[in-house]
Amino acid sequence: MYALAIVPAIILFIVVWKFDKAEKEPAGLLARLFICGACTVISAVLMGLLGDLMLRGFDQGIKHLIIIFIDSFIITGLVQEAGKFLVLKKLTWKNREFNYTFDGVVYAAAVSLGFTVCENIVYILRSNGDAAAFRVILSVPAHVFYAVFMGYFYSRARCAEGFKDPENVKKNLALAVLIPTFMNGFYAFCLRTDKTVFFILFVIYEIIITVITVRQFIRISKEDTLIPGMEWTISSDDTTWEGGSDEG
Repeated sequence: MYALAIVPAIILFIVVWKFDKAEKEPAGLLARLFICGACTVISAVLMGLLGDLMLRGFDQGIKHLIIIFIDSFIITGLVQEAGKFLVLKKLTWKNREFNYTFDGVVYAAAVSLGFTVCENIVYILRSNGDAAAFRVILSVPAHVFYAVFMGYFYSRARCAEGFKDPENVKKNLALAVLIPTFMNGFYAFCLRTDKTVFFILFVIYEIIITVITVRQFIRISKEDTLIPGMEWTISSDDTTWEGGSDEG
């Protein structure tokens, strides 16, 4: 069972890494992102426990669906994605290695896979049987899908900073959190309702979002470009271009 939590994550990260054609990212940085992403499970679990205490005792029926909605979109979706985003921004925003637009996707994938591997191991320890296997198999690609969109908008924000456009920096940073939060929350909401109509909706959603994400992922890789203002990080004939700073 533990192999289901780890092996698909390794395979998917290799796929993401292979599509980073302009310049491979340092192993040390990717390892830090993975480990710190795994650590965000702590805040997610603590907020989950707190949320359970706050929402306990509500009536069933319509109120029950409202509680599941709050639990899925805020306590699960927002907490998880905000935690991953904070790690991503803290470790990479001013890092000199973050010089191509596709880098944002690679970094977000490393953080997300660290989170999902750790989360799945915790889930396996607390559960068993087919339900655990079903959840573990689905969650790994799901978190990579969230990472593609987080990384895409994150890179757009970094480009906007290079163009001295603070309004678009804020807008894209917000989208880097909100879009994955919605995707994560909708995923959780459909599975937690235990209603056939929502399960059917979930299957349709998974098919559509898989097609959209794969197409977006390939497009981002093909259109990978240098981030404005980061030309100095590129080496040519063993000579590094001058300019900028070596923050990171």
